[in-house]
Amino acid sequence: MADYKKIEWGSVFSLSSFLYITIGVFIAVLALQGFLIPNKFMDGGVTSMSIILKSIFGLNFSVYFVIINLVFVYFGYLKIGKIFAIRSLFAIILLGVLTNVVYMEPFTQDKILIAFFGGFLIGLGVGLVIRGGGVIDGLEVIADYTNKKFGFSTSEIIFLINILIMLSAAYYFGLETAMYSILTYFTASRTSDYVVDGFEEYTALTVISKEYELVKSIIVNDFNKAISVYKGERGYLPGSFDVKTDCDIVMTVVTRLELHRIKQAIIKADPAAFFYIQSIKEVTGGIIKQKRKN
Repeated sequence: MADYKKIEWGSVFSLSSFLYITIGVFIAVLALQGFLIPNKFMDGGVTSMSIILKSIFGLNFSVYFVIINLVFVYFGYLKIGKIFAIRSLFAIILLGVLTNVVYMEPFTQDKILIAFFGGFLIGLGVGLVIRGGGVIDGLEVIADYTNKKFGFSTSEIIFLINILIMLSAAYYFGLETAMYSILTYFTASRTSDYVVDGFEEYTALTVISKEYELVKSIIVNDFNKAISVYKGERGYLPGSFDVKTDCDIVMTVVTRLELHRIKQAIIKADPAAFFYIQSIKEVTGGIIKQKRKN
C-alpha cells in the first residue's frame, strides 16, 4: 500500500482539486462581497459568525473567518487527515486574502434577490470546495467531532449552532434581516447539498469488485474505516448469464467529506468496480469513526 499512499500525497493539489477549490473560493468571495457582507445577511456557519463579530468589534471579516476556521482545520486534521487539512487551510487562507483585496459594489438592493442569489452562490462555492477535498466552513467538522460528547447527531449540532447564529442576527441586525438570513441559509444548504451529492451525515458505500481484497485493504488500512463483508457472486450479465464468480461484497459507512476520496482510491485500484451508495439518517453502535494515521 506504500505506492497508493505516495500517489495520494502527490495529488494533494492535483489539477482537479486545485480547480474545484479555487473556483469555489472565488464564487464564495463573489457571494460575500457582492451580496452577504454589505447587507449583513447570514448563511450559517463560520461566515455568519465572522459577519456578526465584524459588526460588533469592527475588525476585518477575514480576521475572524481565518482564526475561527483554524480551530476547525485542526479537528479536521485529527479526524480526516493531513490532505484534507492542507486543502482546507489553502481554501480558507485564499478566501481570507481575496475578501481583503477584492472589492465590489453590492449587485442589488432587493432583499429577496440578495437572499436567494447570495445563498445560491455561497452554497455553490462551499460545495465546489468540498468536491475539491476541503472546506471553507468548518462547522460540520467540529459538530462531527463533538457529537458523541454532547449526545446529539452532527446535523442536530449544526442546526442548534445555526439557530444561535440566527438569534444573534435578529438581536444585532433586526428581525427582518434574520428572517431573510434564514432564506439565505436554506438556499445555500440546498445548493451545497446538490453540488456534493448528498447532505446526509453518513453514507453507506457498497463495492463489488474483482479486486475485493485490495478494496478491503484500501478502506481499512488507508482510510481507517470499518467494513462489513458479504459473501456473494459477480456475473449474471445479459448475454452471459451463466458466467459467475465468487467475490466478497464490501460495505462501509462514511461521511460525505470522505466519500469522494475513498471512491477515487478504489477506482485507481479497479476502474471497473461497481458502487452503490445509500443515504443513512442515523448510525449507532459499531466502529464508525477512526482517527487517521497520516
